[in-house]
Amino acid sequence: MSDYYYPPTDLEEVVNSEIKEWHFHIYFHQRNAEQHQAALDLRDAVLRLRRDGAFVAVPLFRVNTDPIGPHPIGSYEIWVPSTSFASVFSYLCMNRGNLSILVHPLTREEVIHLLIEDHELRNAWIGPPFPLDLSDLPVKSEEVPLQYPSLKLGYSAPEPDFTLDQRRRIGANLERILKSEKEAARAPMN
Repeated sequence: MSDYYYPPTDLEEVVNSEIKEWHFHIYFHQRNAEQHQAALDLRDAVLRLRRDGAFVAVPLFRVNTDPIGPHPIGSYEIWVPSTSFASVFSYLCMNRGNLSILVHPLTREEVIHLLIEDHELRNAWIGPPFPLDLSDLPVKSEEVPLQYPSLKLGYSAPEPDFTLDQRRRIGANLERILKSEKEAARAPMN
């Protein structure tokens, strides 16, 4: 048996497994007053920018001043729907100072939410990483990860942005346009 992974290429399968929601965990050394304040200032900045319409990002009300769950130091969580991911990621990359940020998806595979995989295998870090204690995380949760369903974003969105046929037309048009771009890789014919 091979360990080689073949990424899926079936359009419907890929679209149906698309990640719709993300968590950004802002880390700070809870006994370092300057770093704790920097984390709170960043949180307030995100809240102001959300209010002003820059992006959709919902920091959890609670700021953890001690390790909690898998998070080894002080932290707080920001929920972000995929429609705002690039804007929030960009903002945090440019404005995190010396804070570290764990980014992980909230995946939905059928109705099984694989929490450990989201935190350990599907994560990314902005800044230096911290070791996570995954021993307390459940392996699976039978709940679909719905946060802030009143916003009708992420997994609570009423319908997809594009149908499969619309996506196919967009893809074909991109390929047509990119034929004249010599630096752009060509999609396989099959």
